[in-house]
Amino acid sequence: MSCLIACLYTSSQLAPLSLPPLSPPPPLPSSSPTLLLDKRLPANGVSTKKQLKPFAPTVTTKNLSSDPSSYKTPNSSFQISPQNPSPTKMAHDHSDSVFTNITRAPEDPILGVTVAYNKDSDPSKLNLGVGAYRTEEGKPLVLNVVRQAEQKLVNDPSRVKEYLPIVGLADFNKCSAKLIFGADSPAIQENRVATVQCLSGTGSLRVGGEFLAKHYHERTVYIPQPTWGNHPKIFTLAGLSVKSYRYYDPATRGLDFQGLLEDLGNAPSGAIVLLHACAHNPTGVDPTIEKWEQIRQLMRSKALLPFFDSAYQGFASGSLDADAQPVRMFVADGGECFAAQSYAKNMGLYGERVGALSIVCKTADVASRVESQLKLVIRPMYSNPPLHGASIVATILKDSNLYNEWTVELKAMADRIISMRKQLLEALQARGTPGDWTHIIKQIGMFTFTGLNSEQVAFMTKEYHIYMTSDGRISMAGLSTKTIPHLADAMHAAVTSMA
Repeated sequence: MSCLIACLYTSSQLAPLSLPPLSPPPPLPSSSPTLLLDKRLPANGVSTKKQLKPFAPTVTTKNLSSDPSSYKTPNSSFQISPQNPSPTKMAHDHSDSVFTNITRAPEDPILGVTVAYNKDSDPSKLNLGVGAYRTEEGKPLVLNVVRQAEQKLVNDPSRVKEYLPIVGLADFNKCSAKLIFGADSPAIQENRVATVQCLSGTGSLRVGGEFLAKHYHERTVYIPQPTWGNHPKIFTLAGLSVKSYRYYDPATRGLDFQGLLEDLGNAPSGAIVLLHACAHNPTGVDPTIEKWEQIRQLMRSKALLPFFDSAYQGFASGSLDADAQPVRMFVADGGECFAAQSYAKNMGLYGERVGALSIVCKTADVASRVESQLKLVIRPMYSNPPLHGASIVATILKDSNLYNEWTVELKAMADRIISMRKQLLEALQARGTPGDWTHIIKQIGMFTFTGLNSEQVAFMTKEYHIYMTSDGRISMAGLSTKTIPHLADAMHAAVTSMA
């Protein structure tokens, strides 16, 4: 039959195929089932009942040519190719795409810095955009304690790769809460903390934001101005309304404390307030402990809900306890608060995406119900968190020897960043760069808010191949003794030529 169809299909243009005569079928054996032969048929084999029309395929011969590559079926999106006799889907014009009207999105203002840096072939180029620690040689660092923990995990034959529960690794959650609130925290001892493992700090903020949007009566969150560029996006997409409060004073390159108190004082009762636990990003400006106490009193008097973002515990001062003190002040008064943790910076687990969200509640019963609702937020978002990074963290935090070694390595990273601050200040002073640059050593943590404007930043990128965010933020962790003179030369030239 297939041969017959082919002949009909091409009969108007091609010579008919020469086929051998068909031989009559062999006679059926006498033992064949009678079902194969309808005895009601007359001897000539033609039924007197209504006859079925013989199969005749509908073929369109219009526009056929002698070139086989041009043969098309009525569905013109298919064609027969001499190289590939099977019908193949024709490529559609790009204008047919349902996404034709989508515009190209701009690069992320932070991650886009690295994109531009990677395209630069100049050997003197310097990337101070992304907040990732580098050694004095400019290389990424994997902590020795992390390698030890991973080796222990690899050598454990009992380990499997099963799914974690929705809330994550139990040991990781327990240790993370103790790390930020303190092992002797009454909230932990009274089981008033609901902790869930999340996808680093970003995921912890997003889960917390969505929980608040579903279950909290006030859906406005106040964030400092400026703040990490992802904060407004995270909370907006979580379903909250985002407003800002004054934080940084460009004139002093320090804290606008009065503006902060005024704005929080004018916030509606019950509003959510995002607070950087330490090493404020991008400014590196932190309140003193005395100012933190004033902030706490004001927020509690207005029933404002604190939401701490703790991305740099131990990485700012070199002390895990000192960097957690503002958070612990809010927990000690018995009030409720949120804390998002990340292990990207302080353990160097950037790509493992390890973090936790902890919610301190009034009672253990409330904490249990809060956890049950957090599961409902997480389940349709990413089901459950990854195992490996959380296992590394739990292994380190549970082992006293590994924990102690981690604190030593952590302090070494913090001390190197502090040293970079001092060296940069000295280099600028040695060049006689106009202005007061002492804010470089007064700020703390991974970043320095230099005070350079966008035009000066663009000048430094073009003339000196130094890459940073347009607001003048630089990652001190990306500097070294060798690269500081190059940066100081660029800053001096930018300030003196573009004042």
